[in-house]
Amino acid sequence: MQMIEIEQLPGRATPPPIKVGAKAIDEESIAREMQYHPAATADEAQLQAARALVVRELLRQRAVELGLVADTDDEGDNDIAIASLLEQELEVPEPNEEACRRYFDADPERFSAPTRMAVRHILLAAAPDDTEGRDTQYHMAETLLEELKDIPERFPEFAMRHSACPSKSEGGELGWLAPGQTVAELDRALQHLPEGLHDRPLASRYGWHVVCIDQRAGGERLPFEQVADLVRHTLREQATRRALRHYLLALETEIGVEGIELDDDAAGSLMQ
Repeated sequence: MQMIEIEQLPGRATPPPIKVGAKAIDEESIAREMQYHPAATADEAQLQAARALVVRELLRQRAVELGLVADTDDEGDNDIAIASLLEQELEVPEPNEEACRRYFDADPERFSAPTRMAVRHILLAAAPDDTEGRDTQYHMAETLLEELKDIPERFPEFAMRHSACPSKSEGGELGWLAPGQTVAELDRALQHLPEGLHDRPLASRYGWHVVCIDQRAGGERLPFEQVADLVRHTLREQATRRALRHYLLALETEIGVEGIELDDDAAGSLMQ
């Protein structure tokens, strides 16, 4: 029986080689670069890695053209030359105070003090893959909630008797929590809850939580003077990203790129 090479099978066309000017970007280089570009799929990571290498090669060739570096593969020299190149050729306007205040006024939540919450909870533990255990603990949480609706002062007692969290010795009190201070799935849910006993158990990787928010604080809008430097930095970063994108697309046209196209976020790999 004659064996057919995989490369000969229909639908398995070899992708075109990637070239920047006369320089080829080989598959081995792309594979090494992939570790710096985590993505949902290997194909997406490979694409991001290839684009990053193309961007660096475009800049390296422009630096060679301007005499900023010799035409070598020395990464250290190339990085220094690319930094000098961008400083020399990239024009980024400095945001004025009017633009900063307009951006500040357009996004008040971005420039507000983080909301903190005084939280109590009862953790009814069950592993994520323990379907029977999670079902049992969910029903226990519902039972506790029904009793707490009528007698809320029993929360510390129930926490000490039923909670699997060390906070049970404090009646379930977690203290004041800021965003990001608890497990992610619980943290997201807490941001949207009003004060008081939540009427349903909340799920996390650790099990089910009976939750009571005793108080909320923060969320007030900060004065412009307090965040002016942050606003200015944000606008300058946005302007730099736009300028770099236009610059790279112009180099792509001038030098020539084959086998791949730069996307709208062509500057992303340099600004991480």
